[in-house]
Amino acid sequence: MSSVAGGLAYFIPAAQLAIESTGKVLQVTPSPSTLPSPSSSAAATVAPINGAFTVLLLGSDDDSKFIGDHVLTQSMILIRVVPSTKQVTMLSIPRDLFVHLSTGGSAKIDGAYSYGGANAAVATVEQDFGVHIDDYIWIGLLGLVKLIDAIGGIDVVTSNPVFDDYYPADIYSNWPYDFERVAVLAGPQHLDGLHAMQYVRSRHGDLQSDIGRSQRQQQVLIAIRQKAKQLSPADLPALSAALGGELKTSMGLSKVAQLLPLASSFDNPDAINQVILANPYTHGCGCPETYLTANWGLILPLVHEYFP
Repeated sequence: MSSVAGGLAYFIPAAQLAIESTGKVLQVTPSPSTLPSPSSSAAATVAPINGAFTVLLLGSDDDSKFIGDHVLTQSMILIRVVPSTKQVTMLSIPRDLFVHLSTGGSAKIDGAYSYGGANAAVATVEQDFGVHIDDYIWIGLLGLVKLIDAIGGIDVVTSNPVFDDYYPADIYSNWPYDFERVAVLAGPQHLDGLHAMQYVRSRHGDLQSDIGRSQRQQQVLIAIRQKAKQLSPADLPALSAALGGELKTSMGLSKVAQLLPLASSFDNPDAINQVILANPYTHGCGCPETYLTANWGLILPLVHEYFP
């Protein structure tokens, strides 16, 4: 869900937002008046990044059901970018995967952020999957809605239509535990932010449950990337104001500036590897049905193939 949020070859708007912020953990706040002009000579002198890097994208339910930053990560996607070959790998981690948490004990991996914030989520993925993560990017539900609306919506072919009688009506509702019926039909669709969120978030009407949702999330990442290619520097102030405080990242200012020149150079969709940890990599564990157990003997070789 955090697709445009990284500068990972696609995510110029969020990178521009991060440039405006200060500190190691960047809390994005709108300040369009401070955005550099498209002709800024400072941006033109920044050297691009040449070495491969990995970022953990985190998407959370951050509505009023949760207290402060103690939220679950509905979406966890590892992204590896190799600038020299212009290759990108997306690995979706099922939110229901039962793992050892870096903070101690075992639980579903979506709770790692709730127990210890972004650092705990990063440490848990590094520990269990044996990978190195350079940075993280977190975005909330409203951030996704605002971002997609700000770029004029996205175009997808919904091969996995959504029909959900128990979709959580917790964003624009006075009662965060309410439900509503939603539907995103099959075929070519132009989705605004709200309907795109419904498409990537729903899980009750999909026979593949969280695995199906992971596929839809990756599909929307690519759709956002396609739409973001149409943006120009002149669009960035409006995007900054639209996102508000719905994005956090560990990227320092200098790295964000280095990522900007990379964004426009990734133009081959066939260079995107999409990895989903479906059966036989994961399966129900016989405990509460919402848990998934990992077949680490299969997962780790697969992960290390794409994330050496």
